[in-house]
Amino acid sequence: MSSMIYKTNVMGTLNMLGLAKRIGARFLLTSTSEVYGDPLEHPQKETYWGNVNPIGERSCYDEGKRTAETLTMDYHRGAGVEVRIARIFNTYGPRMCLDDGRVVSNFVAQAIRKQPLTVYGDGKQTRSFQFVSDLVNGLASLMDGEHVGPFNLGNPGEFTMLELAQVVKETIDSSATIEYKPNTADDPHMRKPDISKAKELLNWEPKIPLREGLPLMVSDFRNRILNEDEGKGMK
Repeated sequence: MSSMIYKTNVMGTLNMLGLAKRIGARFLLTSTSEVYGDPLEHPQKETYWGNVNPIGERSCYDEGKRTAETLTMDYHRGAGVEVRIARIFNTYGPRMCLDDGRVVSNFVAQAIRKQPLTVYGDGKQTRSFQFVSDLVNGLASLMDGEHVGPFNLGNPGEFTMLELAQVVKETIDSSATIEYKPNTADDPHMRKPDISKAKELLNWEPKIPLREGLPLMVSDFRNRILNEDEGKGMK
């Protein structure tokens, strides 16, 4: 599984860069805040090189995306391919997979299904959550503009996992409980973008705070989970 993640990031990016070179297309690399690893700088600027464990359990993704950025810049400098690089921070919204393992979709699906919200570790690790339409606007600004990047695209609003769980409870079910489980290896303690560069050069910043965006995601999840339950009942 891990090797497939790495191959997708590396070979997939190489294939697409080769295609962009052949047909003269502008290439967008959707990279990730994971390139910063477990950051020692807070908030994270694009100039920060990161703190990644190269042999860790989750390094296939971190290092795969870091390699993809390397390849993208090599093709830009060496072959004249027009490229853009976005480092995307946690994003949520309607149409996400119900069980994709991401924390927002986990919490929302669990609360709707009347299951305990699963918090890994002590729940004090932080993340920043942007609504999907803000991300789309940022990517459009990046592709329409003249700057290569990389650009952090994320919402600087920072929440601990316990704070996120509380917002989900307030939105869906105030009686929801929290279940603690051991933390996963190399889980970053803090994650918050510095978006000064995107504000200045792309004239972009996110507009939708978590408490506004979450209900839009919840209504979509509720409809799909309800349909899922009805389908099971009919079998």
